[in-house]
Amino acid sequence: MPTAYENAGVSVEAGYEVVNRIQSHVARTARPGAGGIGGFGGLFDLSLLGYREPVLISGTDGVGTKLMVAKMMNKHDTIGQDCVAMCVNDILAQGAEPLFFLDYIACGKNDPALLEQVVKGVADGCVQAGAALVGGETAEMPDMYTPDEYDLAGFTVGVAEKSRIIDGSAIAEGDVLIGLPSSGIHSNGYSLVRKILFKDHHMSVDDRPEELGGETLGEEILKPTRIYAKALKPLFAGDQLLHGVAHITGGAFVEKVPRIIPEGLAASFDISSWQVPPIFQMLERLGGVDHKEMYNIFNMGIGMVLVVAPEKVAEVEAILDAEQEVHHTIGSIVKDVDGTRVQLHQ
Repeated sequence: MPTAYENAGVSVEAGYEVVNRIQSHVARTARPGAGGIGGFGGLFDLSLLGYREPVLISGTDGVGTKLMVAKMMNKHDTIGQDCVAMCVNDILAQGAEPLFFLDYIACGKNDPALLEQVVKGVADGCVQAGAALVGGETAEMPDMYTPDEYDLAGFTVGVAEKSRIIDGSAIAEGDVLIGLPSSGIHSNGYSLVRKILFKDHHMSVDDRPEELGGETLGEEILKPTRIYAKALKPLFAGDQLLHGVAHITGGAFVEKVPRIIPEGLAASFDISSWQVPPIFQMLERLGGVDHKEMYNIFNMGIGMVLVVAPEKVAEVEAILDAEQEVHHTIGSIVKDVDGTRVQLHQ
């Protein structure tokens, strides 16, 4: 068998093995409209879904340096869910039904067993999102990455009726802010997390800080990002219940919430209205980070913010309760009197 490419550091045979290993994981994500993998492009038949004026909504993202925590833990079967979540949660914020997802993995050496773990996590995320995994790419680049390094990114497409897109234009003074809890740090701020915990305080992923109630540090900070498709789907059905949705990721409350609020208005948050998870309190204490700056970096326990008209709050809360979704009333929309688009008080 020719070995020229192998001698350059790229294993074609390992690539074939990865494809064979991931077939069963991909099959779990099948949904109406989706074609199979194996072609040059992923197929999706939108005509099967019954939308009258379909608008496609897309998103792309990666996992960032949380990958380094996965490497430290030698645990790679959840990081794929993070990738799906970062993409899917963004399009959910505009009222989209997730349709399909594609992943991209770049690595220094193609390790089929490890990459199967990564794709298993991607498939887990797709199942939670209701999105089909219709394709992907694995690029072996031995001169770009060391043999034990890889990077992960993804791309998703969803659909919404044109008349039902959530763009924030309906947000008005007096609207209520409802927060849906995060599962932890999610996938933002890990450069600071790693600096505080591992560089400045020389902690280990195996440490069990008292604040974490018995969990190891690694278990806590590697918790996969929550996917909000199940929580939001019933709120997208029927009458327009949501004036706006903000996915709290990089830039957190201070950067993400103003994106959806019309000029002249501000979001006023009562930051004492929910319990901030211990990991954030720990990071604030160990890092000496100003309390309000934490809300410009981390989700602080709130992964999604819903903007709801006062007369719709009871209906929204009833739907969330029926789905057993924890939720908190965390603030309101007020006039912007001084250019401070996000107000934090307690």
